[in-house]
Amino acid sequence: MPYLYRAPGPQAHPVPKDARTTHSSGQSFEQLRQECLQRGTLFEDADFPASNSSLFYSERPQVPFVWKRPGEIVKNPEFILGGATRTDICQGELGDCWLLAAIASLTLNQKALARVIPQDQSFGPGYAGIFHFQFWQHSEWLDVVIDDRLPTFRDRLVFLHSADHNEFWSALLEKAYAKLNGSYEALKGGSAIEAMEDFTGGVAETFQMKEAPENFYEILEKALKRGSLLGCFIDTGSAAESEARTPFGLIKGHAYSVTGIDQVNFRGQRIELIRVRNPWGQVEWNGSWSDSSPEWRSVGPAEQKRLCHTALDDGEFWMAFKDFKAHFDKVEICNLTPDALEEDAVHKWEVTVHQGSWVRGSTAGGCRNFLDTFWTNPQIKLSLTETDEGQEECSFLVALMQKDRRKLKRFGANVLTIGYAIYECPDKDEHLNKDFFRYHASRARSKTFINLREVSDRFKLPPGEYILIPSTFEPHQEADFCLRIFSEKKAITRDMDGNVDIDLPEPPKPTPPDQETEEELRFRALFEQVAGEDMEVTAEELEYVLNAVLRKKKDIKFKKLSLISCKNIISLMDTSGNGKLEFDEFKVFWDKLKQWINLFLRFDADKSGTMSTYELRTALKAAGFQLSSHLLQLIVLRYADEELQMDFDDFLNCLVRLENASRVFQALSTKNKEFIHLAINEFIHLTMNI
Repeated sequence: MPYLYRAPGPQAHPVPKDARTTHSSGQSFEQLRQECLQRGTLFEDADFPASNSSLFYSERPQVPFVWKRPGEIVKNPEFILGGATRTDICQGELGDCWLLAAIASLTLNQKALARVIPQDQSFGPGYAGIFHFQFWQHSEWLDVVIDDRLPTFRDRLVFLHSADHNEFWSALLEKAYAKLNGSYEALKGGSAIEAMEDFTGGVAETFQMKEAPENFYEILEKALKRGSLLGCFIDTGSAAESEARTPFGLIKGHAYSVTGIDQVNFRGQRIELIRVRNPWGQVEWNGSWSDSSPEWRSVGPAEQKRLCHTALDDGEFWMAFKDFKAHFDKVEICNLTPDALEEDAVHKWEVTVHQGSWVRGSTAGGCRNFLDTFWTNPQIKLSLTETDEGQEECSFLVALMQKDRRKLKRFGANVLTIGYAIYECPDKDEHLNKDFFRYHASRARSKTFINLREVSDRFKLPPGEYILIPSTFEPHQEADFCLRIFSEKKAITRDMDGNVDIDLPEPPKPTPPDQETEEELRFRALFEQVAGEDMEVTAEELEYVLNAVLRKKKDIKFKKLSLISCKNIISLMDTSGNGKLEFDEFKVFWDKLKQWINLFLRFDADKSGTMSTYELRTALKAAGFQLSSHLLQLIVLRYADEELQMDFDDFLNCLVRLENASRVFQALSTKNKEFIHLAINEFIHLTMNI
């Protein structure tokens, strides 16, 4: 079950200095280091122990790994030796080339690198066996602390390592990222753009080479100049092709970094070149402009030096841009800001963030193909008020990210297929219902629903109000998500599911005995039979009365009303406080119960005696309760069965408790003005014990 995030509304985009301490002790890196220095001990991280549980969750090491500190591997370990560069990154025995490609790109942006790798640590004075790194996660910067024990075999690092065996920053960075995601095994397989975003808090854009714009070279050149991180990839036709080598020395299904772009004079022509790096630290392109190709003989030594051309088998190589487009299938760009790469001007983008959940049975409605449930997805209102400079439309970018799927791999979770749709908003300030989507088409949508951690696209729409609906492709799939909206001009966003609105009529007064209906006279006789002269019933007696009456109703199917429902009814209707229900109180409740029965029958479409929890939002609204998505999710988790159905007894119990909590809140807030500062959302949550 996903964590149900409860944000108060749109959030500001955080800055790195706000990095949150994550160690279970609650202590910061510096506090932990000073504690170790005072004790004269080296730090051992209980949160990520030096054991197999930190390595793998579905297998055991094939060889006996030994955890060692750098000082036990080499005589003079260094954290960073001569600067952190892309040549410090060599892949080990873990299938995380995507992560290594991202780290190689990170080294090209010194400002971003210094943010991820704080400079207040080394193996020199103040060394205590503890290091820390900062990562961006779902619009929040986290400070991840680790000890420096690393898995080795025969005194060599098993996983990521530097070409210089005395340098350890890259190995420790990989360990911190493994801790962030639960284990080293969790890092197997992925997309470089995922780690690039975690290193920068940037926003991703993906270009398929077949659909790349004509000015693609200029787009990549501008991206590198702005410090964006770039990766590239060759698709595979099948699993058997993964890591297959092409005749030109390129590896299929393998993540590469783009580390440079330039032009060179060659026989009177300007040739566009691009520099690419294989994180293996070896195995290179062998075509035109490769390390030892004859083309370099026509380039002078000064020009070769400017381009840092070498003939070493270090995994990095130049190639003609036309060959790059022909041999690679996909380029991923992580922009540190979503400044439009196709324009010269740098823009200051406005950013808002929404956190939410898709919960089975309440807010996991799937895509528009599933009309019956699509409308139950979270809905975010987007108000575009200002057009771009000199334009008639408003530019914005939407990035939808599913959270923690890599961390949840050990529990069988996969990356879900996600996307979103954008609709023009009608003149209503409420959650849109099924009929709206039946008759209205979307104005914009994500290019595709795809099983990536994040889906992002740019849009231009006229000023106005829109509803943005993030969803999984299939209904009933659970996950937490982070939705970021970047706009050139300030855009106003609001969660349409965050408010609670209770509209309950005053309870009617009971009819006098001489004006009772035939039905009420029958109830009076049954009441006298069960309750005796005082005409008051206990919860047990009320259970008998209601079940005796309801069993005679032909139009509703149900097993029986439970004792707990009857206790809740007495709690709602008992005005004397004696824990019993008087006949006049029962008559008032009976009128209410008839309304709720009719309401239940409206949504029991197949007359099975149950209703789908996806219809609960509409049913509760008809009863006077407009609840937030969070409350709705909790109610479904509390009352629904495994088939996401709710029977009449649970429906009644839910309504009774909601009304009871609402009336208590209204009474308290009327008597005590200060009490109103406690949101009704929170009060219902507390009093319903959900």
